[in-house]
Amino acid sequence: MSLPRKVVVIGQGYVGLPVAMRAVDAGYLVVGLDIDDRRVAALNNAVSFVEDIRDDELAEAISTGRYSASTDYQSAKDFDIAVISVPTPLRETLPDLTFIEDAGRSLAAHLSRGATVILESTTYPGTTEELLIPILEEVSSLKAGKDFHVGYSPERIDPGNVRWNLKTTPKVVSGIDDASLAQVKAFFDTIVDETVPVSGTREAELTKLLENTFRHVNIALVNELAVFANQLGVNVWESIDAAATKPFGFMKFTPGPGVGGHCLPVDPSYLSWQVRQQLGQSFRFVELANDVNENMPNYVVERATSLLNSKKKPMNGSRVLIIGLSYKKDTGDIREAPALRLAPLLAQRGATVVAIDPHVVDHRWPANVKRVALTAAELEAADIAILITDHTEVDFGLLEASSTPILDTRNVVVGEHVTQL
Repeated sequence: MSLPRKVVVIGQGYVGLPVAMRAVDAGYLVVGLDIDDRRVAALNNAVSFVEDIRDDELAEAISTGRYSASTDYQSAKDFDIAVISVPTPLRETLPDLTFIEDAGRSLAAHLSRGATVILESTTYPGTTEELLIPILEEVSSLKAGKDFHVGYSPERIDPGNVRWNLKTTPKVVSGIDDASLAQVKAFFDTIVDETVPVSGTREAELTKLLENTFRHVNIALVNELAVFANQLGVNVWESIDAAATKPFGFMKFTPGPGVGGHCLPVDPSYLSWQVRQQLGQSFRFVELANDVNENMPNYVVERATSLLNSKKKPMNGSRVLIIGLSYKKDTGDIREAPALRLAPLLAQRGATVVAIDPHVVDHRWPANVKRVALTAAELEAADIAILITDHTEVDFGLLEASSTPILDTRNVVVGEHVTQL
């Protein structure tokens, strides 16, 4: 297959930007579309906000003359392949597909015969065929499968993962017919090491939800186990490590302060919503996992309060230092981060909340939390420190040497004044 002349990637975030960069590497002419003016301006000035894409990589892509970012869909004119990688958030527990709808409507105005549209955004089975295609057909007056190709390929981006990135992680691909699948597979074959074709878009859409629901449920299991183990006086971390020595039939998951990012707090709920809407039944595993994981920040507050009480201090009036705001180690991604729920809960109890996180940029920093640096003086000024995210830059030795009580939700610090979740 000769490389298409032009690829449009809609959404230049944690998913879309790596796709755009790999497409440039493969020799495509790439336009990155995004509705965020500030983000587009930064990208065109070779400033990346995505840890997986370095500034010099972005600068090199721009220097080829084959990458530019834009907010104007006129830039999509004459595209050969379009990849839609826009957010699909929950709004009051309901799926919000507005970004997909808007992207499809705007893109369809520039859709021509022979082009291919690929949806990557996480969503419930049926979205590609029941939502996206009707929009594309209505606006363009073209027919999917006859005049243009459509497919779905779920994103598998794991921010900060050095080993498994877009190129090295197998890519599930699908199409609405054989010709569409061939086009989708041919494109991704040029930018990833391995593609995994499935029979239809619904199967591909469900694949993504299955992957994240599996993680969500298992994390909820160990989170609830951690709560009970603490009450029983058992070291759950030691038990998990011991169980992980079994070479078969067990996969290690660890407790934490909650779940964050787009995937775990959001994706399983798409599946639960569809089951309830179309089948009138409850997806009990998902709903139970949601309940457990969403309540972990409350449990962290309870543990921190208990720890302070053991020192004969109330939470009201105490200074609490949160170490790490992002939901994931060595990234600045604060989407649905547990720390964002933890901070208001602490403030409601009368605490003064300060935090450190070298990865979270100023314009995404929560307004109600003061940014500080991790120093011996700052630790001593705090009545308690809560380690939420174990960034590589965190000086664990400083924490271990401090006399300030520390609640460690990641099991990475040892010391006389350290208490594990």
